[in-house]
Amino acid sequence: MESTLSRDEIRRYSRHLVMPEVGREGQERLQTARALVIGAGGLGSPVAMYLAAAGVGKLGVVEFDRVEESNLQRQVLFGQSDIGLPKIEVASERLRQINPLIEISSHATKIDAANAMDLVAGYDLVIDGSDNFPTRYLINDVCVLTGKPDVYGSIFRFEGQISVFWGARGPCYRCLFPEPPPPGLVPSCAEGGVLGVLPGIIGSLQANEAIKLILGIGETLVGRLLILDALSLRFREMRLKKSPDCPICSAAPKLTELIDYEAFCGIDQTASEPDEINISVTQLRRRQEQGHRPLLLDVRTPREWQICRLDGAKLLPLNELTARWQELDPEQEVIVYCHHGHRSARAVDFLRRAGLP
Repeated sequence: MESTLSRDEIRRYSRHLVMPEVGREGQERLQTARALVIGAGGLGSPVAMYLAAAGVGKLGVVEFDRVEESNLQRQVLFGQSDIGLPKIEVASERLRQINPLIEISSHATKIDAANAMDLVAGYDLVIDGSDNFPTRYLINDVCVLTGKPDVYGSIFRFEGQISVFWGARGPCYRCLFPEPPPPGLVPSCAEGGVLGVLPGIIGSLQANEAIKLILGIGETLVGRLLILDALSLRFREMRLKKSPDCPICSAAPKLTELIDYEAFCGIDQTASEPDEINISVTQLRRRQEQGHRPLLLDVRTPREWQICRLDGAKLLPLNELTARWQELDPEQEVIVYCHHGHRSARAVDFLRRAGLP
């Protein structure tokens, strides 16, 4: 059979072609494969770069954020000159530089229950590079409903996790985590930090799993959760079983369509209405110049407080708020802040219900 690979492709993928496990047939499988990467951050960067380099024929990237300076410690798709630019534009150009012989599909949007089915429809597998629970459950559910594998990865501080959730052939994410943790219990990477090289390690492993799935070789992580402790550099493995009570991948599923994942994860959307609770630093300074003296309440961790803080602020970490909120003067206006706004929004919701202005 005559090869469908061009001379340029034969030269580019020569190290694949000499491997019996890949060869011409395997490279042609990669050439016709369609992979969707959700997120172009810490995990999505190495995943997309290695899949592009490997020759995955159609590579889709979903991303809606802009490059921030704090991204550069771990998100290797971006550089100093990219700060402030849309991530999807920078990522797409970088991936085309890595491999101009493949198709890069840019999806400048946030994946949600309204668009997830359409986004996933044109792809064979999905790689989860998200950083929040609503999106993880959404990706899992849309993959189960469409019968596609979900290459999962997560990172926090020095620990990383990776698995392949594939409801048609094994357990899904809901089999492992039937319910999300209570809001605020698990800190985000912005709140707790992450070792800069860790997403590179986990993301590379995700790319490895995606390539094995496309080629149909090796033993994938379906039914296994791999956990890395980067401090000790030890891996441990958990065997996962399909839950007979899983609401979406069991024989009698209760979920047959996508749901409101923010509500499922206990995130109060009313707490993020701009006109209701948000105040900019410019507005705060203007009010202070007019004589207002609200209490500035910092709900970050003591470690974050040591790095930087606003003058005159009071530290009351979010996880101590329910036990210590009565330390606050109920007659004084309170303005709450954190790093990204998620913790302060939860704190405001609690304090309002407690009766503080």
